[in-house]
Amino acid sequence: MSDFVPGRPHWWQWPTVLSLDAPAVALAWQWLMARTAGAALAPHHAFILAAAVWLVYAADRWIEGFLVAPGTMLTQRHDFYQRHRRPIAVIWVVMLLAGGGTALRCLDLREIAAGLLLLVPVLLYLLSHQLLHRHHPWRIPKELCVAVLFAAGTACFSLVRVPEAAARLAVPLLLFGLLCFANCALISLWEDEVDRAHGRTSLALQFPRARGLVHGLPWIIALLGAGFVWIGHANQREAVLCGLAAGLLLGGVDLLHRHTGRQVARVLADLVLLTPLVPWLASRGRF
Repeated sequence: MSDFVPGRPHWWQWPTVLSLDAPAVALAWQWLMARTAGAALAPHHAFILAAAVWLVYAADRWIEGFLVAPGTMLTQRHDFYQRHRRPIAVIWVVMLLAGGGTALRCLDLREIAAGLLLLVPVLLYLLSHQLLHRHHPWRIPKELCVAVLFAAGTACFSLVRVPEAAARLAVPLLLFGLLCFANCALISLWEDEVDRAHGRTSLALQFPRARGLVHGLPWIIALLGAGFVWIGHANQREAVLCGLAAGLLLGGVDLLHRHTGRQVARVLADLVLLTPLVPWLASRGRF
């Protein structure tokens, strides 16, 4: 039985409903990747990444709201986008112009080239997973696509500015990519009834036998993090500890899912990925 009530988001759901949770996670990890790489990023780098992430998530949910029949939505975020399709489309265009204009004005040619290189697979993902192969049982799992693209976006500008930091960022990027995949994969388990009702394929529906592995992923990430803390370089330790902590917290959210319900778990799954806020606050003397 679904616990979804159309048009009545709780206050704690609004960051997810408005697609603000993913940009927040992206900004937290962009800061951590830059700190690990020793890259000096400017405010416009943060704005461009946040705008790009919001645009992709908003487009994904807007298309979902357009394709799914009214009255069959089972999540607040998709229901919101379906109910407010026109104003969201206007805001989306404004954000596209603002983000694109900032990129053209503030980024150098190498950064623009890197952004365009990342934009191509993002557009292919939206085209494939929302339109051409929406129901295909053997498509590349959307959870894997999102994890790879999301992690790459957080490190994009740092790697362009400090190419020699690639080796230094390898482990943090691996852990964060796995965290993104575990986050999306767990949500696909919790929301399998949603995907069935919306008529789309997910990892949980494509590979039902992998459920046990998905539940174990956060703990595997935490173990990997512990190992890298032990054998890794000191300049990676802060990022690795953030990955380790996020893995433990995500595993805890999964364990509590049956008691909290999928809507609470969905919000907490993104909230626990904000572990870079701890070193960020510490760097500013907040505690």
